[in-house]
Amino acid sequence: MNKFEHRSRDSYNKKADDYENTADGRFTVKFKQALVSLIDVSNETVLLDIACGNGRLLNNFSKKATIKGLGIDISEKMIEQAKILNPDMEFQLGSCEKLPFADSYCDIATVCASFHHFPNVNAFAREASRVVKKGGILYIAEIYLPSFLRNICNPFIKFSKAGDVRFYSPNEIVELFECNGFDKTNIIIDGNIQIVVLQRL
Repeated sequence: MNKFEHRSRDSYNKKADDYENTADGRFTVKFKQALVSLIDVSNETVLLDIACGNGRLLNNFSKKATIKGLGIDISEKMIEQAKILNPDMEFQLGSCEKLPFADSYCDIATVCASFHHFPNVNAFAREASRVVKKGGILYIAEIYLPSFLRNICNPFIKFSKAGDVRFYSPNEIVELFECNGFDKTNIIIDGNIQIVVLQRL
């Protein structure tokens, strides 16, 4: 575990018991709502939420259909909360760089407001390509900042105690995943939210 993962784990362990009443919890509500509104799920859809936190996003999807929900997070306290909220789903403690799931395992994968925490996005992209089925969809809902704000923030964000690493433009995200077996199907920008939609080739 590198320094960014340590910081993320420690930060979210402290917030886990009352996460939805924290500033982070309130901030990410709109990201979750945007994904749930956008993504069609059906009974038996295998949906993997990466950096799943307390499992709230998967819980919201479970109200649309009887999905097979999977989650992974680096914070053991968040995983504890996710299991309480979603007792019929599967949750694993671990890093986005080494997903503990079989090849071509999920129909849909989501990353909700956490991609900027990932220390090695190339390693994550390779793992996402491995676990998402051919024809499956990866949705990355991430903080959107105009280029001038990214240029101001990125030199300093790596010093964050919450484990933030870097903010990305939608085109940077697309380029990364197109090099790892995905094809862009859509980019949605709404205020400070960007959703990049990618299909596994």
